[in-house]
Amino acid sequence: MKQNETSLNTLPKNWTVEDLGDNHMATSLETPLREDAFELDDDLKIELIEKHFKEIMHILGLDLTDDSLSGTPHRVAKMYIKEIFSGLNPANKPKVSLFENKYQYNQMLVEKDITFYSNCEHHFVPIVGKAHVAYISSGQVIGLSKLNRIVQYYAKRPQVQERLTMQIGKELQDILQTDNVAVVVDAKHLCVSSRGIQDVNSATITAFYEGKFKEEATKNEFLKYLSLGTEYGI
Repeated sequence: MKQNETSLNTLPKNWTVEDLGDNHMATSLETPLREDAFELDDDLKIELIEKHFKEIMHILGLDLTDDSLSGTPHRVAKMYIKEIFSGLNPANKPKVSLFENKYQYNQMLVEKDITFYSNCEHHFVPIVGKAHVAYISSGQVIGLSKLNRIVQYYAKRPQVQERLTMQIGKELQDILQTDNVAVVVDAKHLCVSSRGIQDVNSATITAFYEGKFKEEATKNEFLKYLSLGTEYGI
């Protein structure tokens, strides 16, 4: 466990959010969702979020009769449901078709520099980064654009970067029916750069290596394709 990572099972019962501070909560691979998360339809969710966000703006002292602000609660609510948190809803999961690997291509396929925008689940501020994914076919291949869509689907929800990386990797393994998958995520967190320590230069890198990508030669080949060899000490 990382030094700044705190397990839910080890938290003292009398701890508060302030006691926890910016410590990293370790939960699970699955995004925490209630069982009734999708009982309300999107239109009702937008209506309710608009109402509550209007109250937040009112508490902040903003004048909601101003022309520039009057439509903000609705815009935010619609953005939450239809865009930046749309990956919470399984109905929005990309439909993926596999194709027979008729080319008999048995080397790794790498899709790099997949730009994504996510949101830190601890402060609800953006995580902006790039994902690099690779796989070695077990007999079937996937359309290239679907790799991007899978990354976007898991990014469009409140996230922790480690979980995002694992979710992408596990999903690709399930779809492609192979263990031979690699994912590297390189991102900047606005919860670090815009608040707290306010470090605008640091970035966070996480990785997922399974199957043949656990072998040093295969891993190094993947990182070489990303032009990240020096950065990773290779």
